[in-house]
Amino acid sequence: MKSKIFASRNSKELLRDPLNLAFSIGFPLAVLFLFYVIGKNVPESLFAIESMAPGVAVFGLSFVSLFSATLISKDRSTSFLTRLFTTPLNSSDYIIGYTMPLLPMAIAQSAVCFIVSLFLGLETSLRVLLALAVLIPTAVLFISIGLLTGSILNDKQVGGLCGALLTNLSAWLSGAWFDVSLVGGAFETVAYLLPFAHAVDAARAAISGDYADILPHLLWVIGYTVVILAVAIIIFKKKMNSDKI
Repeated sequence: MKSKIFASRNSKELLRDPLNLAFSIGFPLAVLFLFYVIGKNVPESLFAIESMAPGVAVFGLSFVSLFSATLISKDRSTSFLTRLFTTPLNSSDYIIGYTMPLLPMAIAQSAVCFIVSLFLGLETSLRVLLALAVLIPTAVLFISIGLLTGSILNDKQVGGLCGALLTNLSAWLSGAWFDVSLVGGAFETVAYLLPFAHAVDAARAAISGDYADILPHLLWVIGYTVVILAVAIIIFKKKMNSDKI
């Protein structure tokens, strides 16, 4: 209940910035349309909508990190959290309160991507719903990354880290635009040591019906999510107990 009340306040904060919300949905869709057009003129399976839709959906989720990081860092910079620390909420309550409004937004963002993909030729199937469910851990992963960075950095610094660096990392190292095996070597090794390529492969496996391939990739994403979320809670708790937040 305590987290729900705090989450309600955070939902209102997110809705106060409709321009960024529109951009976080509109930009991935623009990328999806671009690669759809390329795919119509280049007979390459990588540009098929069945391959591009999951990749763009994961790329779009990277913008959620910026929302979560900005939200928590602004609360720190305005000393809003200092006043909240007098309430009976603990560190887990705060992190849950920040996550609760962001998760539905992330799921809606992915849903919009897949709905548009249906109009671009993606087969209408229950596998689309499965892919959407498979992306939930990825959504929590990006939210957790934002909460962790927002707990450490100020609102200007998180813009560069989550807005520029993370979106590029998730785009290039996820295999969303190209097959990382085509590059091979150290690039492919690094890509599969990180969770982003696994997130894309899990969603693609769900779309294609390769159900046996979903769990191995999904476990990588879940593992990263659990660790990063736990670290975010620990760091936030330390901030609560220190004089400087």
